[in-house]
This record gives sequence, structure tokens and C-alpha cells, in this order.
Amino acid sequence: MNAEELLQKLERSGITLKDMLDTAMELYVGDESEKVRRKLERVMLRYLNDINVQALLLSALLLEENFRVEGDPVNLVADELIGINIAEYIGGKMALFNFFYYDTRKPGILAELPPFLDDAIGGFIAGCMTRLF
Repeated sequence: MNAEELLQKLERSGITLKDMLDTAMELYVGDESEKVRRKLERVMLRYLNDINVQALLLSALLLEENFRVEGDPVNLVADELIGINIAEYIGGKMALFNFFYYDTRKPGILAELPPFLDDAIGGFIAGCMTRLF
């Protein structure tokens, strides 16, 4: 699988690369936001080609399709674990702080996604933003 194929699968769930970039930039504080956005896009595309990131994102997609939960129950932690693992895999331990920042604020598309995908995509964004800086 390559990044394009994974993006097609994500798009079927209403998630585009543009959405992920917009969400990441919504919490960005700093100068040269367009330059940062272009660099972030390259980082995201690189990690969308990573087999481990692909496996974790696909697991979140499969869970959304095959495992039904009402809302985001407090006793469900598997979604958080997927997001944490994606974030830390890409950005190391520092990405954990970004993950929780995105997870509590729920900017952009994160507010619209079901539980497994919001944490997986949030972890992906947090990891990529951490890796960038």
C-alpha cells in the first residue's frame, strides 16, 4: 500500500489530506504558516507511506466499520491507545503531549470523527507536528 491508496481509504470515511492539514494548522501558533503547512504536508505523506502507520490507521478504520459503540464511552481506551501509539511512533515521547492537546481541543475534523478515527487521526497529526518541530 502507498500513501495514495491509504488516502483513498481515509477519504471514503470523510478524511482528506487537506482536512488533516487544516486541523493541524488550526492549533499552530507561529509565523510562516504557509511554509509550515507545506513542510507538514511532506511529513504527512512520508508517514502515510510507512507500513506501521498504515497498519494502525487501517486498524482504526476497520474498528469503525466493525465495532459499534455509542458515542465515546469513558471506559473505551483502545481508541486512545491507537492514537498514542501513532503519535509516539512518529514523534517520540514528546508527541504524547501534542496528542493530548489535540485530543482535548478536538480542532477541525477531529470534532466530527467517531472515536477510533478521531484518536488515530489526532495521533497522526500530533506525531507529524512533533516530528516537524
